[in-house]
Amino acid sequence: CPVVLAPKNSSVAMPPPADIVKVAIEWPGAFPKLMEIDQKKPLSSIIKEVCDGWSLANHDQFALQHADSSNFYITEKNRNEIKNGAILRLTTSPAQNAQQLHERIQSSSMDAKLEALKDLANYSRDVTFAQEFINLDGISLLTQMVESGTERYQKLQKIMKPCFGDMLSFTLTAFVELMDHGIVSWDTFSVAFIKKIASYVNKFASDISILQRSLAILESMVLNSHDLYQKVAQEITIGQLIPHLQGTDQEIQTYTIAVINALFLKAPDDKRQEMANILAQKQLRSIILTHVIRAQRAINNEMAHQLYVLQVLTFNLLEDRMMTKMDPQDQAQRDIIFELRRIAFDAESEPNNSSGSMEKRKSMYTRDYKKLGFINHVNPAMDFTQTPPGMLALDNMLYFAKHHQDAYIRIVLENSSREDKHECPFGRSSIELTKMLCEILKVGELPSETCNDFHPMFFTHDRSFEEFFCICIQLLNKTWKEMRATSEDFNKARKRV
Repeated sequence: CPVVLAPKNSSVAMPPPADIVKVAIEWPGAFPKLMEIDQKKPLSSIIKEVCDGWSLANHDQFALQHADSSNFYITEKNRNEIKNGAILRLTTSPAQNAQQLHERIQSSSMDAKLEALKDLANYSRDVTFAQEFINLDGISLLTQMVESGTERYQKLQKIMKPCFGDMLSFTLTAFVELMDHGIVSWDTFSVAFIKKIASYVNKFASDISILQRSLAILESMVLNSHDLYQKVAQEITIGQLIPHLQGTDQEIQTYTIAVINALFLKAPDDKRQEMANILAQKQLRSIILTHVIRAQRAINNEMAHQLYVLQVLTFNLLEDRMMTKMDPQDQAQRDIIFELRRIAFDAESEPNNSSGSMEKRKSMYTRDYKKLGFINHVNPAMDFTQTPPGMLALDNMLYFAKHHQDAYIRIVLENSSREDKHECPFGRSSIELTKMLCEILKVGELPSETCNDFHPMFFTHDRSFEEFFCICIQLLNKTWKEMRATSEDFNKARKRV
């Protein structure tokens, strides 16, 4: 095979070394410096080289940061993210910057203090800066400013009060950004700080930025600390939160639902149903339906996620009934089955249920229980000993019988008049359907952190799960008739629904 040699005078372009990155570096008052960064060199050596180029001493007090909107510092950990053509900035080191801002936010000059807090809110997004500022006990300084700030600045003249609103907004923003890095535990905050943040939910309802940050802090407190959950629950009521859902700002609505979800999620088991009852009394569902879901604007992903979480938490209230077996000896539970029979066959029943011999009544009950589609005709209570769906299936059947009585009676009578092989047994169907709905809606599972698959129809009724069952059981019966299905086709018909 002949070997083709390149002409002596030709040049072959070689790709740049993988460890070399070409960047531009800015410094105030100077032309940007084009430079090749060798990623194999220590970052401190590169910073020294940049400083030497501009005759800057004390290179250990400088650092590089991205010159885009993030302003994030470049460290040994993230330096590999630098791309060719990136624009960097030489600036003071994170430690120096943190020290300067720590001093500036304590300035006696209101203008200087405001500008410093604005800078702090911006820099706190960077974890490298955040660590340095936190090391200076910066979180404690911010919380002290919040706790004492209102009383201190309310004494100022009216002309200065708008300045306080901006200062508080930047202070809370910086606090939220610093805490989001997970460096400091939420368990360290005082009751005074919690009370102050909770008070802002009402006091500064018209200031969107303060309200939004306050709601975000309350949500994080509840989710990250059991002790703080209890304290926040004592300070914030559902009644205080609901007005924020009736506004037009979707971000505020989102954070409001997030706080409600957090309180719901962290509530002890014995308090969760109590909270659900309060939410029902306050008509939360109808308010969300009117002012959020049916509002004349698109629902963004974060709002969709919070609605999904609320949907899941609401359905999870059914878990207890889903996992409760029926006790065949419990008369109250047996009475539910008697009520199902009474509603379905009342017209056919004897005027006096106590008349006739015991054997005759037992025979009549067995016949009726067979018509109702129970597997165990003699003792249908045994049909509800499997979990899931446990007692939840019986609850659904009773709800259907009471709230959709005509449809219930029609389904029972239609099937009891069919040939045995073509009947769609109501009892068995209800149990299997309830189990299937629990699986589809993931009853008892914790909400996913990324899912935003909420269903608007579940916000249209206070008993949405039961109503959904009622729709599905009728659809199952209709599908069964159209298929002329037999008992062997049960799973096939269920899947079509």
